[in-house]
Amino acid sequence: MKKCLLTSAIFLLSLTAVNAQDKKSNENTDYMQVITKRSEKIVDGLKITDSVKYKRVCNIIVDQYHNLSNIHDSHDAKVKEVKENATADKAIVKSEVAKLDSATDRELSKLHLVYLAKLSKELTPAQVTEVKDAMTYKILPLTYAAYLDELPALTDVQKQKIMELLTEARERAIDAGSAGKKHEWFGKYKGKINNYLSAQGYDMKKAGEEWQKRIKEKQKG
Repeated sequence: MKKCLLTSAIFLLSLTAVNAQDKKSNENTDYMQVITKRSEKIVDGLKITDSVKYKRVCNIIVDQYHNLSNIHDSHDAKVKEVKENATADKAIVKSEVAKLDSATDRELSKLHLVYLAKLSKELTPAQVTEVKDAMTYKILPLTYAAYLDELPALTDVQKQKIMELLTEARERAIDAGSAGKKHEWFGKYKGKINNYLSAQGYDMKKAGEEWQKRIKEKQKG
């Protein structure tokens, strides 16, 4: 009887493990379908007529999404493990998390360079920029256009500075692990831009209020 119970227990544990593996496999399959469709949509916008080249570029972008996901998932798992160590001092936990963050940043930087090198072999600089914008929800061109509309008196030098900061934001956001994190990067750099413009003599609060009034007037018209 005990032997039967033991056998049943082992069978149930094995079944649970198999189910867990199947679930993970299904999740991976679903994720691959998602990033494949996302990548195809990006490449569709590039107007590539060569079907073989189209596939190569798609594969490059799919691999990038997959690699980014692996890096961020690994980082998050390690951070979780560190934080769940109840016996560790808070200062030690903070230090360990900072080390993990730095290591992940280095890994992302290497992947970033390799990815852009692969894209550059297949695409023109303008097309690479299109891919970057598509991977970051076109936040850069939309935000830049908003600044120009909000502050029509911007000088060429000020416009160039805004573009430089937004471009830097996009380079960081493209490696982020989620839509929210991508928006966070642009949010940080918008803060830098607003500080720069304030130092240039702009009253950003007043400019924003006047801009909203102009938008409402246009909508009424």
